[in-house]
Amino acid sequence: MTEHRFVPLGGYREYPAEEMQRRAADFYRELNRRRSVRDFSDRPLPREVLDDCLRTAGTAPSGAHRQPWHFVVVRDPGLKRRIREGAEEEEREFYARRAPAEWLEVLAPLGTDARKPFLETAPALIAVFAEAYGLAEDGSKTKNYYVTESVGIATGMLIAALHHAGLVSLTHTPSPMKFLNGILGRPDRERPFLILVAGYPAADVVVPDLARKRLEEIASFR
Repeated sequence: MTEHRFVPLGGYREYPAEEMQRRAADFYRELNRRRSVRDFSDRPLPREVLDDCLRTAGTAPSGAHRQPWHFVVVRDPGLKRRIREGAEEEEREFYARRAPAEWLEVLAPLGTDARKPFLETAPALIAVFAEAYGLAEDGSKTKNYYVTESVGIATGMLIAALHHAGLVSLTHTPSPMKFLNGILGRPDRERPFLILVAGYPAADVVVPDLARKRLEEIASFR
């Protein structure tokens, strides 16, 4: 077993309580503006912006520091079309046969259906894969830990980074998503986690008039 070298915590900054409060409030207001959208402009995104957002995702904590994620950025129109075709095939099956009636009832006010044009319109799709296990230099398997939790945290940080950069996003989870492995050439040891659609909002975009739960509903202090 390889032992890690330990180094001083050099990047930590402590702030006075007043500044800490201001920073926390500012960050909340920034993230509270975030909304998922379904109508995207086709304006291209700067590659450098995507690079730094992905670097941010890569700073997420992970079980045993295995970093069990892989992000595939898809900008090629042909690949986006194939992904849309694969997703819509699964979505048609979902809406017609697999989805319970109560689930469809909950989705109805949001106006979603099996059509997913944003998968072609948006300038970038980020396919997020969860790595079930790694490979050592000799080809042997290395166990990953808390894979779903780790990839979920990294994806949340990616969503926040895209928003902070001035972009919008949408999490899309057709089920099952195994078609992504074939289209994007990813190995079987990687499980598609979700598709993150990223870009600029369309000029006439609208979003549902939703309210987020109050702090008292989502947190308790003991």
